[in-house]
Amino acid sequence: MRATDKPFNIDKKLVYEAYKAVKSNGGAAGVDGQTIEQFEADLKSNLYKIWNRMSSGTYFPPPVRAVSIPKKSGGQRILGVPTVADRVAQMVVKQVIEPILDPVFLADSYGYRPRKSALDAVGVTRERCWKYDWVLAQVRHRMVEKPVNPFRISLGDSRVYTTLAIELEMLR
Repeated sequence: MRATDKPFNIDKKLVYEAYKAVKSNGGAAGVDGQTIEQFEADLKSNLYKIWNRMSSGTYFPPPVRAVSIPKKSGGQRILGVPTVADRVAQMVVKQVIEPILDPVFLADSYGYRPRKSALDAVGVTRERCWKYDWVLAQVRHRMVEKPVNPFRISLGDSRVYTTLAIELEMLR
C-alpha cells in the first residue's frame, strides 16, 4: 500500500534533502525575486508545495530569470537563473534519476556526471597518450557527422574519432 494516494511516490525527506543541497550551493534569486533566506522564512510550507505538486504530477517550473554575463572572448552570454523552489524540484529529480541512469553511461563519459570532471577526462587522456601510440588530427564536427551518422555509430564513442583520425592521417 502506498503512503499517499498520489500518483508519484516522492518521500518528503527527499524534498528536504534536496533543499539542503540547494542551500549549500547558494545562488541568486530567480524570476520571483525570492532568495534562499526568504524561502526559509516559510520553509515547511514551501517544501510541502513542491512535494505536493511533484507527487501529484502537477508541478510546472516557473520561467527563469535571464542574466547577462560577460564572455572571456568579449560579448555577453545569457544565463538562466531558476527560482529557489525550482532548484529544489530539479534537485529532487536529480537525486531520483541519477542513481538509475549513471550506471548506463560508459566509464569514459565525463560530462555532467557525479564525481567526474573535465580534469578527470584530461588526466585519463594524458595517461592513454603515454600508454598507446596515437595519431592525433583535428577533426571538424561536420566532417565526422556525415560519414558516421549514416552507419548509426555513436558520436560519443572515442574509438570513432580515433579511427577517423588514423584514416585521415593515412590519406595525407
